[in-house]
Order: sequence, then structure tokens, then C-alpha cells
Amino acid sequence: MNRSELKEFLDEKAAFYNKPKFIETDPIQIPHGFTKKEDIEIAAFLIATIAWGNRKSIITNGARLMDLMDHSPHEFVLHFTENDTERFAGFVHRTFNEKDLIYFLKALQHIYQNHGGLEQVFVNASEGKTLQEGIHHVRKIFFALPHLPRTEKHFSDPLKNSAAKRINMFLRWMVRKDAVGVDFGIWKGLSPAQLSCPLDVHSGNVARKLELLTRKQNDAKALVELDTSLRLMDSNDPVKYDFALFGLGVFEKF
Repeated sequence: MNRSELKEFLDEKAAFYNKPKFIETDPIQIPHGFTKKEDIEIAAFLIATIAWGNRKSIITNGARLMDLMDHSPHEFVLHFTENDTERFAGFVHRTFNEKDLIYFLKALQHIYQNHGGLEQVFVNASEGKTLQEGIHHVRKIFFALPHLPRTEKHFSDPLKNSAAKRINMFLRWMVRKDAVGVDFGIWKGLSPAQLSCPLDVHSGNVARKLELLTRKQNDAKALVELDTSLRLMDSNDPVKYDFALFGLGVFEKF
């Protein structure tokens, strides 16, 4: 395929998968259970954090987590104390355990009490920088409190050559506004043009087959290469193609 044919093909696939039906099988369904902005963004951040492995397991554990937070994540985070830690005993999703979760809740509380909330901290950290650099600076604020070193692996750093798939997926959910209501688009301080594709095994393999990506590792360098290719097709909304790459990889075994 030439570039024009490839764009037409991917535009069609993006439109095919970027539909409300996508929500039924995706972890994004958890934040879609809320209407308040802060509930949506906190739920989305936590669900994106555990979004690796079996999708059914992600959704099950995400729903359990919202149960444990009394289905009011913003209120729960604001009023979280040491007395609340016992309820999370035994919570685990792969290598993300109760100790990691408790620190994440404390860090979120710190961000809402001292930095104006998740949107504001990302907007401030990204001013005059790329969004990937912004993620690095948000991460420093996030880990400003005393914490176990092991917990840091659950918030990837693009400046340490990570593709930061889960945090880029979270940012897609928050910033990108689509016409059909899959991505939320509730953050107005950042632009969809700044976003990077959530690069994982599925999207990476499809991107290589379509010659959008040549680098073999799914790392920060590969992300820059893929972003460059996607921006040539749509500079205003490059990550809409995440739907195409993911759908081709997961549902069509492309």
C-alpha cells in the first residue's frame, strides 16, 4: 500500500472500532460508570495503572477496586486515612499489590490537595515541553512522598526509554474527544495533537507489518517513530489510529 491507501485503510479501521460497542470489552468501561470529572479521571488513572494482562481480569479487578472505594473515587481519595488501608488487604493485580495501591491513593490525595488535581498537574508539567517529558515531571511529583522503590515500576518514565503504554492510554482517554463517546475528552488544557499512541505488543506488531514502525523493541524510541508516522496521516488526532492498530491486532489477528 502507498501512504494514501494506508491512510484510507487505517481511517476505515479506526472508525470501525471507535464505536460505543468497543467499551463493552475494554477497561475504559470502568471510568464510564461515572459522570463527575474527578471520579472519571481518578478511576481512569487507577484502571490504566493495572491495564496489563488479561482484559477480563483487568475489568474484574477494576470493578472490585471501585467497590472498595465506595464507588466515589474522588471523595474516597480526598478523605483517605490510615484507617482505610485495611479494606485493601489482599488486593492484587499481577505485580500491583495492596502496598502499591495504598501509595497510589496517598499520592493522588497529595496531587488533589496540593497541585490542583490530575489535569492541572499534567498541564503544568507539560508547558513548553512534549507530553512525554511532561509525564516524567508528573511522575516526580507523584513519587514525592515516602514510598517503596518497587512501587515506581507501576508509573513508567518515558525519559528512561519506556513507551509508557498505560499512562499514554490514560491520557488518550482524558484528552481525546471523539464523536461517539468512547474517549472522554474532559481535559481541555491539553490537545489531542500532543498525544502519543499507547504502544504495546499488539499495536507494535501491526505497526511493523504496515511499515509504520521499524524498531523492534517497544520502547520510547519506537514510540517516537510510530508517533511520527501517525502524525503524517493526521496531525490533529494521531492517536485515533490506536483503535485501528489495536483492533487489527486483537480482534483480527492481523
